[in-house]
Amino acid sequence: MSDVAKPAAPSTEALAAALDRVMPGVRADLERLVRIPSVSAAAFDQTQVSASAELVAVLLREAGLAVRVVAEGGRPAVIGQRPGPPGAPTVLLYAHHDVQPPGPERDWVSPAYQPSERDGRLYGRGVADDKAGVMAHVAALRAWAESGVELPVGVAVFVEGEEEIGSPTLSALLAAHRQALSADVLVLADSGNWQVGVPALTTSLRGLVEAYVEVRTLDHAVHSGMFGGAVPDALTVLLRLLASLHDADGNVAVAGLHTGPAADLDYDEARLRAESGLLDGVATIGTGAVLERMWTRPAVTVVGIDVPTCAQASNTLLPATRAKVSLRVAPGQRAEDAYEALRGHLLARVPWGARVEIIPGEVGQPFLASVQGPAVQAARDAFAEAFGHPVVDMGAGGSIPFVAEFVDAFPQAAVLVTGVEDPDSRAHGANESLHLRDFARVCLAETLLLRNLAG
Repeated sequence: MSDVAKPAAPSTEALAAALDRVMPGVRADLERLVRIPSVSAAAFDQTQVSASAELVAVLLREAGLAVRVVAEGGRPAVIGQRPGPPGAPTVLLYAHHDVQPPGPERDWVSPAYQPSERDGRLYGRGVADDKAGVMAHVAALRAWAESGVELPVGVAVFVEGEEEIGSPTLSALLAAHRQALSADVLVLADSGNWQVGVPALTTSLRGLVEAYVEVRTLDHAVHSGMFGGAVPDALTVLLRLLASLHDADGNVAVAGLHTGPAADLDYDEARLRAESGLLDGVATIGTGAVLERMWTRPAVTVVGIDVPTCAQASNTLLPATRAKVSLRVAPGQRAEDAYEALRGHLLARVPWGARVEIIPGEVGQPFLASVQGPAVQAARDAFAEAFGHPVVDMGAGGSIPFVAEFVDAFPQAAVLVTGVEDPDSRAHGANESLHLRDFARVCLAETLLLRNLAG
């Protein structure tokens, strides 16, 4: 055994000073990434996703990593590696470089792919979800290089290119590159913080199942005046089925779905209304604590119906129609079991002998993290020091299916779900934005986390 002592870990002040020196370049490279419209949805130009992957690869190489751009039949991902000192743990840093479609141009105050700063926030598609996650990893690596002290842990970076379309080839990527991605700690940077200035670790996520409900009552459309009142139309059947999914208070009425408690945090109806944009006079739905309704209970939403528009509708009985139903699955239940509960509920309530078929769509498992252990404590300490505020353990009502896939692929690793978003980031919506001060705090937190995990 060597008698050579390890070099002393750099102080927070030294790392913060190093980070301050590299942050202007980090900001500039974040804007370079945002200018690439890397929408992974099939209807968009996929050469832009490749261009985004190539830029990420350049940034990681410049940060001192050995880098490959890889694909397993899907969009390109980027893998970077840098070994640590002998005996040091390895940390996997995850983010994704693909983005959602921008939506109508008229809804944006400034163009979606031209980063624009207003009132301390940077606006642009993907600026928060999740190109700032990519750059937080790059910033931490650059800060350590700038400090002149050897990085005390091994690092693997995995930047995915198809998270926004459900990560369809992630399992294949994890299997094909398991050795390169294997780590003791996983830092998955695609979530958010409790509010501006208040850091959080995301410790629970709802899962997701989709069901397409197809209804048929006729072999062709017929005149609503001649046959209405005696012949059921498919849309009326569908609406009755969909109405059965909630009780009078708006609670999900599907039997067999799991519910659980949520963290006891100060989140009242006024904050819910402000953050969601709920119109005056419109009531909330469901009963019980607001955070339970959003984090640890199921939610059912009808996200689409195939019907004629009012402008195109004729006076006919529709012979067939369908709806897309999205079910958010509470932590603690398998998504497949929740789907079967939903399917059984609908089929048991079909009126008038209509023909109904339930077709499964996307499936994503929920996630429930351990809130104990040295890696979790290392993260709490790093984020609290960077933000000057204790860390909140929070849930998220949305689904991040890749988290469960990482847990399955690396069951022995500690999992830390972090992020750069805040309640005003509007990820997926028009005028998506990043709070620049909090972004700098997250970059410092990750820099400190790499130091803390070495212990």
